[in-house]
Amino acid sequence: MKVVIGLGNPGKEYERTRHNVGFLILDALALHHRATFTTKRSLEAEIAEVITDGQKRLLLVKPQTFMNASGRTFSQICSKYPVLPEDFLIVYDDADLPFGNLRLKHGGGSAGHRGMESILTNVPRGTTMTRLRVGIGRPPYSDMPLDEFVLGRWTKQEETTLRELTPKTIELIEKTLLQKIV
Repeated sequence: MKVVIGLGNPGKEYERTRHNVGFLILDALALHHRATFTTKRSLEAEIAEVITDGQKRLLLVKPQTFMNASGRTFSQICSKYPVLPEDFLIVYDDADLPFGNLRLKHGGGSAGHRGMESILTNVPRGTTMTRLRVGIGRPPYSDMPLDEFVLGRWTKQEETTLRELTPKTIELIEKTLLQKIV
């Protein structure tokens, strides 16, 4: 089994914000596979299960903790399912990447991302986890605080670009997971 965790914040006020790009990608991945998310309170997450073409099981996870506590859901998934940290792919926003850029990385630190930092506190140092960072860029004005920018809603132009980027992102996720499964 492989697990894809999309990072974001729960609640209507955070929908369609830059910080929730992980949720947006997982929603598109679930739709692509005709899967439906259900709330699992014991895991503090919304979960969708997918069976890939190769009959491999894929678990899609949207933590319902706030971003900075995503590690709680990660730990609960590790306790409930027969998975190791190496079986995970974490999808999240990255303000250090230009908008629309994707960066797949195996291993490494959090680079200051609090959601990824929360997850990494739950694994032994040096554990290799795969992550897919989705570039959201930097604020358009130098005096705009970063937290205000990442919690801001997408512009119309950004939404258009995201619709074009989403199939490419899904393809990258599936290619990465298939390489790890086979």
